[in-house]
Amino acid sequence: QVQLVESGGGLVQAGGSLRLSCAASGRTLLRTYGLGWFRQAPGKERECVATIDWSGGRTYYADSAKGRFTISRDNAKNTVYLQMNSLKPEDTAVYYCAADRTGRYSANYLGYDYWGQGTQVTVSS
Repeated sequence: QVQLVESGGGLVQAGGSLRLSCAASGRTLLRTYGLGWFRQAPGKERECVATIDWSGGRTYYADSAKGRFTISRDNAKNTVYLQMNSLKPEDTAVYYCAADRTGRYSANYLGYDYWGQGTQVTVSS
């Protein structure tokens, strides 16, 4: 069982930045997993923000994230990051990291096998 733990969420003013981290606990090594960040706002469906394949060489960004967010991974630290800049109120949501044991970087949340508990990001106007 893979356990993922997110951190780094919080309250920030519009235009500010946050960096989310997601680490695997225990003996799990994430280096062979595809990883993704998803978010869900109240009353809305879960949506993909950014994903990265097992090698770190391929990434996907939702249109809403392009140019503002950067996904990266540090396999030595068993961690995936989401750097979020120029935050907007519409970025307010619970952010989840997810792991795909096939190593791919799908934007479809159904492709992921393991999920973290989520971290709240609130952007004030």
